Amino acid sequence: MNFYSIKYLVKITGFVLLLSPLTGLASSVSGSGANLASNCANCHGSEGRAVGAMPALAGQPKSYLVEQMKAYKEGRRTGTIMHQLAKGYTDEQIELVASYLSQQKR
Repeated sequence: MNFYSIKYLVKITGFVLLLSPLTGLASSVSGSGANLASNCANCHGSEGRAVGAMPALAGQPKSYLVEQMKAYKEGRRTGTIMHQLAKGYTDEQIELVASYLSQQKR
């Protein structure tokens, strides 16, 4: 190996080591209930506390939230956009969102 090969190898190794802790963090955060529930804020308010005509999600029972999301996802309940959005969530993600929102104060 020449000097440039070693220098390149050190740079690549350093870069990989620098990013490796971030990949675990990104995957755990992207799957968190709080992160997923932030997608609901545009319509249902910050942390599920709606203002106006939209229903508040904060403090609702987890089982109710899960059932409603699954009903949208499976087409048993319709809405202007929820039936489309719900299809983008896995059952595990729905559980995480419902758990987070059910723990928020109304």
